[in-house]
Amino acid sequence: MTQLSIPTTELYRLLVESVKDYAIFALDPNGYVVSWNPGAQRFKGYTAPEIIGKHFSVFYPPEDLAVNKPQIELEIATEVGRLEDEGWRVRKDGTQFWANVIITALRGADGELVGFAKVTRDLTQRRAAELQAVEDARRIASEEALRRAAEMRSTELADLLDRTRRQADEIERRRNEADVANRTKTEFLAAMSHELRTPLNAIAGYVQLLLLGVRGPLTDEQSGDLTRIQRSQQHLLSLINDILNFSRLEAGAVTYDLGPVPLGTVLDAAAGMIGPQATAKRITFTLEPCPPTVRALADASKLEQILLNLVSNAVKFTQPGGHVSIRCVVADQHVLTCVQDNGPGIPADRLTDIFEPFVQLDRTLGNPREGVGLGLAISRDLARGMQGDLTVESTLGKGSTFTVSLKRVTAATDAKSQAPVDAR
Repeated sequence: MTQLSIPTTELYRLLVESVKDYAIFALDPNGYVVSWNPGAQRFKGYTAPEIIGKHFSVFYPPEDLAVNKPQIELEIATEVGRLEDEGWRVRKDGTQFWANVIITALRGADGELVGFAKVTRDLTQRRAAELQAVEDARRIASEEALRRAAEMRSTELADLLDRTRRQADEIERRRNEADVANRTKTEFLAAMSHELRTPLNAIAGYVQLLLLGVRGPLTDEQSGDLTRIQRSQQHLLSLINDILNFSRLEAGAVTYDLGPVPLGTVLDAAAGMIGPQATAKRITFTLEPCPPTVRALADASKLEQILLNLVSNAVKFTQPGGHVSIRCVVADQHVLTCVQDNGPGIPADRLTDIFEPFVQLDRTLGNPREGVGLGLAISRDLARGMQGDLTVESTLGKGSTFTVSLKRVTAATDAKSQAPVDAR
C-alpha cells in the first residue's frame, strides 16, 4: 500500500481548495457558512471574509425565501442525511444561475449533528442547452405539423380547384346549350312571326276591299262583322310584331339611329295616336307642354314606340273616369318622360317582374288582359339601347308612373358631338 507523504487532513484541505468547478463549503447546524473554497468564490462572487458567518439563504431567490425553502432543505437533509436539488441560485451581484445542490448532514462520533457539507455545481449552460434542445424539438414538431397541414391544405385546395374547374366546365356547357336553345327559339319566333304576318296582311287587305264596297254593297251586319274581323286582325298583328321585335332584340339585330330628338314633337305624336282611345274609354288624357329646346339623345321612332306602349298600357289599365298624363322633366344631364295614371297600381313585390318577357300582371285582381307580356320588356330594352332606362314607381290602389330616362342634348353637347375628330 502506498503511504501518503502528507497528513490526511491536509490532503482533504488541498482537495477542497483546489477544486474550482464546484462550490464546496460547510454550514453550521443553523445554516451559517463556516468554510468557503475557491470554486464557491469563482461562481458565487463572494470572498471568504465576505460570506463566512452569513446564512446560506443569501444564495436563494426571493420566491424560494417566500416559501422558506432553505430551512426546509436543511430539515430534509437532517432527517434523511442528504438532499439533492436543482434550481435558481443568486450570486453576489444579483444575477442568477441554475445550480445542482447537494446538502449532506455531518454528524460526530456520537451521532450528533455538527453541521452540513454543501456542494454546488453551476449547470446554467447545460440547462440552456437542454432548454434549447426542447425548444428546437418543439420548433421542429411545429414546423412538421405546419408542413403536414400545408400539404393537407394544398391537397384540399387542389381538390377544390379541380371541383371548381369541373363545375365551371359544366356551367359553360349548360350556358352553351342555353345559348343554342335561345338562338333556336329566337330564330323560330322570328320565322313564325314573318310567316304569320303575310296571311294577316292579306286578311287586312281583303277586309279593307270589302269595307270599301269593291265586291258590292254590304249590309250593316256584314259591315259590323268585317269591322270585328279587322280589329282582331290588328290585334293579332300587334302581338306578332311584339314577338318579332323581341326576337330581334334578343338576337342583337336592332340598330339605333341616335341623335338629338325634340322631345315635345315625339310626345305630341304619341298623344295624337292615343288620345282617341282615351276619349273612347272616358279617360281624361293630358299632355303637359314640353319646351321645344328640350332634346334627348334618342332614336325618334324607337322613342315613339316606347311612349305609345306606355300610354296605351296606362289607358288600358285605367278604369273609365280615370286620368292619364304625360310630362317631360329636365334633370341635370338627363331628360325624363313620365307617363302617369291613377289606375289600380302594381304590388311592390311585382315591380321587377313586369319588365320580364312574357309576364302579364293582372292589376285588376283577376280580369284577363290582352297581349303576351312583351311590351314593357321591349320598351326597357329599347330605352337601354339608347343609353337610357325605363323605371316604374307605383302605389297599390293609387296608380303608377313609368319614367323613360334619356341623356339630355344641349347646344354645348351637340356642338361637341359635331366637333371634328383628331385622327392622329
